Amino acid sequence: MAKIISYLQLKNMTLLQSFIALNCAYLVTVLTAIVFEFEWADRIKRRFADHPSGNEWVLTAQIIAILLTVGFGIVLMAGLFYKLKLKKPLEILMSASEKISSNDLGFHVSYDSRDEMSELCRAFEKMRSQLESNFKALWRSVEERNQINAIFAHDLRTPLSVMKGYFEFVTIYLPQKRISEEKLLDTIKTMETHILRMERYVEAMNSIQKLDDMPINKREIEIDTMIALLDDSASRIADQSGKSFDSSRVADMTTLAVDMDIVMLVFENMVANGARYASSHVNVDFLVYNGSFSITVTDDGNGFSDEKLRKAVLPFYRGEVQGADEHQGLGLYICKTLCEKHEGGFQVANSSLSGGKVTASFVCHVDK
Repeated sequence: MAKIISYLQLKNMTLLQSFIALNCAYLVTVLTAIVFEFEWADRIKRRFADHPSGNEWVLTAQIIAILLTVGFGIVLMAGLFYKLKLKKPLEILMSASEKISSNDLGFHVSYDSRDEMSELCRAFEKMRSQLESNFKALWRSVEERNQINAIFAHDLRTPLSVMKGYFEFVTIYLPQKRISEEKLLDTIKTMETHILRMERYVEAMNSIQKLDDMPINKREIEIDTMIALLDDSASRIADQSGKSFDSSRVADMTTLAVDMDIVMLVFENMVANGARYASSHVNVDFLVYNGSFSITVTDDGNGFSDEKLRKAVLPFYRGEVQGADEHQGLGLYICKTLCEKHEGGFQVANSSLSGGKVTASFVCHVDK
């Protein structure tokens, strides 16, 4: 039987083909057995032809034998079909279902065959992989949100402490008339400055919340048109900072599909950050290759310190640069978040020559 099954190559057959093949083997086997049973019945009839009790019982025994043969054949065929085609994949899928129900996604569903059960296992593996990806993304989002909240709370602590100190100062000395009008006005202006600072923080937190809800709407655009828009924007940003700017491009296609609003927002943040840290010049390299669009902005400044490399993409990180208090330190964090939403990535490094280098990438293939 094993040789027959190996010959039939049931592993490479679909369920229907396997069922038909087993049924054919079943019919051949059962019909052969029934032929032998007829021969056996004829021999028994001849042997008991002259017996006093007769041989009528032989027909009954023959019918019972045939029914048992047919029934046993059906059970054997069904058992073989289950064992060869259903048992292993069902056990794999049951085990996978139990692991998924217990939130264990660190496994793989694999079944080496060419039938429908193999396709079902591959579909199950695809679902598991997507669930794992979504779970990791959700976990990263939660961790990132907790980190943002911690940074936000830390940065608010200073203005709140200052406000509390001035409030206590005013409530103690103002009733005693031990504070001059000039000092009171200076104190109120200082408190107003910190209030405005807290308002900016709150607005920044609102903008971070909106990033998660921002949809990705890809549209086809000519590369020449897109780069012309980006170059124009970068030139204006560099001029406002008193820095020079140039760009270069390498492309293996003439049209790509991106969300231009997101690309423009990321690009402007990258160039503004480069201009802020540059000594005199900002350079941009555009690369379109194999369905990916990347932008690399390099400045000729002092580059990133080890601390800045670790913290550059954290929200509210401003570093130590002139005018750092004028922005909320969200530029590179926004770039990283939007690039990931666009199925790309964001990297911060130092140039091999000098200065800092940031690279944003976007999946830009044309979806058909």
